[in-house]
Parts: sequence; C-alpha cells; structure tokens
Amino acid sequence: MLHRRTVLAGCALAVTALAMGATPAMAEPNNSPASSAIKPPPAMVEAMQRDLGLTPAQVDARLANEAKAMATDAKVRAAIGDAYAGSWVSGATSESFIVATSDASKAGAILAAGAQPKIVGRSLSSLESTVATLDKAASKAPDSTRMWYVDVRSNSVVVLSSNTAEAEAFVAASGVDKSAVRVEQSNEQPQLFYDLRGGDAYYINNSARCSIGFSVRRGSTNGFVSAGHCGRAGNTTTGYNRVAQGTFQGSSFPGNDYSWIAVNSNWTPTNYISYGNVRVTGSSVAAVGSSICRAGSTTGWRCGIVQQFNATVRYSQGTVSGLTRTNACAEPGDSGGSFVSGSQAQGMTSGGSGNCSVGGTTYFQPVNEALSAYGLTLVTS
Repeated sequence: MLHRRTVLAGCALAVTALAMGATPAMAEPNNSPASSAIKPPPAMVEAMQRDLGLTPAQVDARLANEAKAMATDAKVRAAIGDAYAGSWVSGATSESFIVATSDASKAGAILAAGAQPKIVGRSLSSLESTVATLDKAASKAPDSTRMWYVDVRSNSVVVLSSNTAEAEAFVAASGVDKSAVRVEQSNEQPQLFYDLRGGDAYYINNSARCSIGFSVRRGSTNGFVSAGHCGRAGNTTTGYNRVAQGTFQGSSFPGNDYSWIAVNSNWTPTNYISYGNVRVTGSSVAAVGSSICRAGSTTGWRCGIVQQFNATVRYSQGTVSGLTRTNACAEPGDSGGSFVSGSQAQGMTSGGSGNCSVGGTTYFQPVNEALSAYGLTLVTS
C-alpha cells in the first residue's frame, strides 16, 4: 500500500493516511454492553498484556468486569438522575466499580445496582457546565493553556497548562466557579496526527489520504465515519485501490472532529477493524479507568486506559471539545484510527502528544456523538 504525505485541497491542514478495515457484509446493530465480553483477538490481548502489565487471565477478567460496569452505569444513571456525578473502575482487573453522587440519599440505589457509592459535592452536569463555560472563553485562553476536562475521580474540572499563573488568570476571567477547577502543570502540546497509514486508506479529492473509522449507514445509504479534519462536505473520496468510493456528507472541525462519508454500491461496510480482525458489536461507552485499545499502522495495537471524558483541546488549527483523554500512545500516522474497548466502538483518533517510545497522551472523538449528529447507525455484525 502506498503511503505519502499530502495536503487537503481547500483546507489548511496537512493530512495523510490511515484506515481501518472494510470487507463485505453488514447486519443489524447490537449495542448490548454484554457483547463487550466477547474474547478479543490475540493481537489485542498481547497489546493489553504489554501496555497494561496484565496476564491473559487478567485481560479476560478485566474485559468482563468492564462490560458489566457499562451495563451497571446505565442503570444507575437512570435511577439517580441529576445526582449522578460520574463513575470509574479501579484495580488490575477493574474489579471495583465506583459511582459518584452529589446526593447522599442515592447511595442505597447505587449499592443496589452493584456499585460502590462515593458522595461528592458536584454533579456531573455541574462539572460539564463548567467545561462549557471554559469552552465559550476558549478563544481568550493563553497559548500555554490548551486542555481542560472533567475529572470524575476528583469531582473537578482540570485545566492543564505549561504556565499555571496564566491558566489561573484565564479561569478567573471565564467566570466559572474557581472552586470547581484545578490547574495543573503540564507540558503537553497536542497536535493532530496526519500521517495516517493503518488499515484501509481512502483518498480525498484524489489528494489527501485518511482512514476509515467505523462503518455506518443512514437508512439505505452505506458509509463510514472518520475524523472531521480529513475533509469537508462535498469532497469526493476514492478507496485504497483508487476506485471511486463516495462523498463527504458532513464534517465538523474545529469544535468537533468527526465526519461521515456516503459510499457507492462498489463498497460494502462491515464491522471489522483491519488490525487483528476485531469485530465491533456496539458502542457502549467504557467507564473512566477502563482499558482501551487503539489501532494504527504506525504503532499497531496500543492500549491504555480511559482517563477523562469531555476534554477540550486547543490545537493550533482550532479548539475541539468533547474529546476523551487516554494514555494509549500514538504517533503521526495513527490519526483517525479506531478506539475500541473490548468489542465496543469508542471513537476516532483526533490528536495528542508524546510518542510510543516515551509514552504519551491521545485524545479521541467519541463515535456516538458523530452517530447522533448525522442520524447514523453503527454496522455491528
């Protein structure tokens, strides 16, 4: 497969390739969290052992516990409503599942659902409101301050900055409740990953090359989701074999980092991801602390944990909000690839910092937001 750096026509971003698998067959979606417990392929097990320091038995136990946590979290959210303050797993095999609540009277309902309650001062909706306020002020943030996110474990919003004094001034000027925000020193400088080489590539306007994230459909129209910085509505695509493929129907970047492309009858979406032949069976959201793996042709399978949700990153090309932060490393060439937890689709690689030699931080665009925005259905079997 040819790999080369190109420039996206009509856009200031330099974008090159990566792609996730596409072979024939499509079936009805199955979003059951229990399907996350399906035994992963050997390549993913090996990556989890290497990157998370687990034995094969611990990998199996961890995935089973995390699948159970996904199902339990949905029940608890419905039971405690606005008092919900987030959840996370802990332990080598994710054996502990903690649900935070801002209402002590809800502890019984959490226990009844099979989780450990933690009483905190702020609800998740309150923390998300704080992030939203910071987002509105993002254009006034200093260059030293490029990231903020909800940290459910500390029941706060964390702002990362290489200059804490500048960050604190930004927080104060934004008008948020300063008691809900923690400013932390960080030298992270996230950037979009452009050299996309994994799985099945596609080309934009016969020039730039990006990767397929997950196969989708809207009604009788087949297609796939990818990163928003790869193209704009109306851009045409050809496949890895340069056969006419489709057209961008929608794209959002900055602000978000997702897009969807409708394909012609020459292409049939499937639920496969090229590396390890992983099958996607749903898109249940993995809890904070869950293991997560990313496929990319530059570094192959790399795994880590879900660290925080609702992160905002100020790339030099624009601010993107609502990303998920992970410590699964990535490098240029891995952008746009699929993030999965077990067999559950989580999102598409957006950008990050560091590398797989010294470790790093990678952010992904949650796939469910893209599905909802465009009325798409994930192809799952």
